[in-house]
Amino acid sequence: MSKHFFGDTTVLLGRSLRHITRSPDTIITTAIMPIAMMLMFVYVFGGAINTGSNSSYVNYMLPGILLITVASGIAYTAYRLFMDMKGGIFERFQSMPTARSSVLWAHVLTSLVANLVSLVVVMLVALLMGFRSGAGVLAWLSVGGILILFTLALTWIAVIPGLSAKTMEGASAFSYPLIFLPFLSSAFVPTDTMPTVVRVFAENQPVTSIVNAIRNLFAEQPVGNGIWIALAWCIGILIVSYVFAMNTYRRKIS
Repeated sequence: MSKHFFGDTTVLLGRSLRHITRSPDTIITTAIMPIAMMLMFVYVFGGAINTGSNSSYVNYMLPGILLITVASGIAYTAYRLFMDMKGGIFERFQSMPTARSSVLWAHVLTSLVANLVSLVVVMLVALLMGFRSGAGVLAWLSVGGILILFTLALTWIAVIPGLSAKTMEGASAFSYPLIFLPFLSSAFVPTDTMPTVVRVFAENQPVTSIVNAIRNLFAEQPVGNGIWIALAWCIGILIVSYVFAMNTYRRKIS
């Protein structure tokens, strides 16, 4: 059964990736907004923001921009799922001897590949803007692992509206709160500059933990328990979103 599942997922993943390669503008569009934000924050607001550190502002805010890149990219996953649902692709696959969950996993893995490409593009622009890190291989691998888990978690969230939305706009609109969430975190300014109520929320939401862990890894600072909190958030969101997404899928195809 596992061999059947992996084989079906590989074939369907190839189908989804071909769609991506035929419309690379989706990856470009995903990267444009975070890059525009990065340019604006660094060159317009950066001089007025005191982060309390000696590093450049692009170093400080890059982790938050990376998370916004992922949050922007998963809207396309919901859109592609919605179009497949409306186009009857799922019904066709059901009539074939394919593993049912392989259809969803193909979309999820396609999202992972597309978002990783967008993240690389954003990182390259950040390097041109002056981002520097002396982090070692292990730290970079840790950052990559966190971003992969974060992408998978948000992608499975995207699966839910992709399957259940009534309109194309509704399928992708869910991503707006996720894009906004980093602004209520330590992504762009230290949380101790915020009003009490906002600060309490910011310090106890997942983005702050994830941003702080990535920032400390880039800066070669001790991560302490912060990295475990960040991983716990990513894995917890991934598990919950996966369960809800699979339940939604079963109701749709039953």
